[in-house]
Amino acid sequence: MSLVPSLTEALFAFGAGGRVVGRTRYCTQPPREVGRVEKVGGTKRVDLDRLLSLEPDLVVAVREENRREDVEAIVEAGVEVFLGEPATAAGALAMLRELARRVEAPRADVFLERTERVIQKLESSRPERPRRVFAPIWKNPYMSVGGDTYAGDVIRVCGGENVFAGRGRYPRVTPEEIEETSPEVILLPDEPYPFSAADLPEFYALDVPAARSGRVYPIDGKLLTWYGPRMAPALMQLSAILCR
Repeated sequence: MSLVPSLTEALFAFGAGGRVVGRTRYCTQPPREVGRVEKVGGTKRVDLDRLLSLEPDLVVAVREENRREDVEAIVEAGVEVFLGEPATAAGALAMLRELARRVEAPRADVFLERTERVIQKLESSRPERPRRVFAPIWKNPYMSVGGDTYAGDVIRVCGGENVFAGRGRYPRVTPEEIEETSPEVILLPDEPYPFSAADLPEFYALDVPAARSGRVYPIDGKLLTWYGPRMAPALMQLSAILCR
């Protein structure tokens, strides 16, 4: 059973999807396959009774997305939990390797080896002066990707410098603080807050290099936050965006 959308997708891609008996309503990938899997609530509001009724042998969770009290309740009920805590791209890759081993996934190697090659390539070709990047995850108030986060490390691996890396994990920031950091690129992910083209005018109104040079980009939020089979193409795509 998986309580993590990106890891649900990974289990199916790795060839272990046929053994997934439960998932959250946010686990939507791959659409056709997960549609046949029972839902057990959300990532933050798990229906524990429903989950336990499905008698899983293993529940997949991560600290970033799932509540501690839910994980503890599952453990107390005698169900084994695989609990990930990836804060870097390399850490996510290591977590995926361990998950694939635990579930004896037959098709994981091709995805994991490709991801490892991409990370190594990007790490070895980082620019001498990374572009300064602002990546908000919320609005009213603005909240930013901060330090010690997977998304923050993805920005680094892809050749960027997260302008709020030193402000905690997900700091609240003001327009004035954004301007003070002088981002050269602004990434507007469509999750968890659904930033879109409609939000572009307020960011182009900021007195920052990104606005003056036209480097404000709405992006698929999964590029920044989903670890799994889409990691390799996501890293390459973000690297291309940051190097434009």
